[in-house]
Amino acid sequence: MSETERVISNKSSAEDASLDTSLRPRSLRDFISQARVKENLTIAIAAARARGEALDHILLYGPPGLGKTTLANIIAVEMGVSIRITSGPAIERSGDLAAILTNLHAQDILFIDEIHRLGRAVEEVLYPAMEDRALDIVIGKGPTAKSLRLKLPPFTLIGATTRYAAISAPLRDRFGSVSRLEFYDVPAMEEIVQRSARILNMNIDDEGIHEVARRGRGTPRVANRLLKRVRDYAQVKGGGIATKDVTLAALKGLGVDSLGLDEIDHRMLASIVDKFGGGPVGLETIAASISEESDTIMDVYEPYLLQLGFIDRTPRGRTVTPLGYEHLGRKYPHTKASQTPLGL
Repeated sequence: MSETERVISNKSSAEDASLDTSLRPRSLRDFISQARVKENLTIAIAAARARGEALDHILLYGPPGLGKTTLANIIAVEMGVSIRITSGPAIERSGDLAAILTNLHAQDILFIDEIHRLGRAVEEVLYPAMEDRALDIVIGKGPTAKSLRLKLPPFTLIGATTRYAAISAPLRDRFGSVSRLEFYDVPAMEEIVQRSARILNMNIDDEGIHEVARRGRGTPRVANRLLKRVRDYAQVKGGGIATKDVTLAALKGLGVDSLGLDEIDHRMLASIVDKFGGGPVGLETIAASISEESDTIMDVYEPYLLQLGFIDRTPRGRTVTPLGYEHLGRKYPHTKASQTPLGL
């Protein structure tokens, strides 16, 4: 199963496109939780509008599905400007970025998702654009080459990334505002599910909302996807009403447990416990044991398991905590046979 095929995947899929668009908040007022980020953006937007200036460049980071793209669109709406959306992998050559930059108007927003995947040559073009609002173009080759500097209108770059450390230091330093989006707690997730159900004209009781919210892995995208599946199940087998029992039956059929973990999460935890004595064990070894990419484990599986306190990252490798053992229904060994890290 690929990552985007998992019902609890926090990565966007083709299935999510129309759903994300219809359920996405349109203003900071409607954006639930992330209070500190919202407050900072509210102040920055009000100040920039009062001065008639473009916003400082903004970097948003955190796990997928928490609302980075949504916030970028909201900022554009609040500022009353246009937004151009692209991604790091889509900008293959410096000329691609130059074409985008020269088509921006004053105070427009350029949103680059997965900005940590920009190539070095592309970043070099971005530095003067961010700092001096200028575009340096080299005409010709060899000894006859000439450098031409074009002035750009004042614009705002909003970068989004799931891997903050993977962004080069010179690029990070050019952002005036850096904000981390955190996983949402259950009350916030309940608000999100309730709002989404209302938009979908879905009949779901409070207990059903709670069951979807607590399995949403602290991620609105996941909760909305689960809600859609519950709606389908309730329509076919629940008379159109998603009671607690109907919701639980739908979620059980999806293979999602009470905390939002699925078969792959359980397999990862069980692999560390059964094959490596609970750890410590190296990331590459875990990846090989469950036939997954190490980057997928680090970016997708680990953040939520760390949030739950089911695993620990140590200098010697990954370990399963007593809470992780308990969730698997295993007894935590009070003493480990060996503290030698495995597969580092």
